[in-house]
Amino acid sequence: MKKEHKHTILSILLLILFTSCGAKKETVLKLNPDEIQVKWVENLSGNFSFKDNWSYPEGVYRNESGQLVCDGICPPEIDTTHLFHSIKSEAWANEWAGTDFIIVERVNKDTVIGFTQNNAGTHSRLNLVISPNTVKPTIIVNSVTTLSYEEKIYNHKGGQMIIDKKHWEKGILKAVFDFEFYNDDNSGKKMYWKGNIYAKIEKK
Repeated sequence: MKKEHKHTILSILLLILFTSCGAKKETVLKLNPDEIQVKWVENLSGNFSFKDNWSYPEGVYRNESGQLVCDGICPPEIDTTHLFHSIKSEAWANEWAGTDFIIVERVNKDTVIGFTQNNAGTHSRLNLVISPNTVKPTIIVNSVTTLSYEEKIYNHKGGQMIIDKKHWEKGILKAVFDFEFYNDDNSGKKMYWKGNIYAKIEKK
């Protein structure tokens, strides 16, 4: 083999080696135990039709005659107060019966937080702290079955979150998530929370 050919082959091999090493450095992210790496995509697929559904505020409903009634005194504007759903999920957590709403707020340039809304039947809240590269999910339970009414926090065991980059840049959290949590209550139940989110990112 000619000397110049050997040099050419060696140069190509070195280029491949350096390129591979550089790619690994870009994709490997050092995570803390409470973090999960976020995956960003340009066009997130999935069923987000729930965002077109709405409900009246809790405690407001129509009776059998179609009249709007409240648990208390209804304000005049209540008939036009339509709360559009922002999350569709399923979970197993203590005192969880479902939720249709998640509040998403930007707390600074690099951090967005999200927390689902409790209701009469649900006292478990999904909390999210989202940075450009990671998400920190926890479940917080405000139990009504204990006298102390203290919060209990459940840390994540693993999972994933995929976020639509184009919607994020428009101020909307469009995401799919699937998290598992440590359950130390000796119930033997797998604690999880998974679903889809479509929510406007508010300024705190």
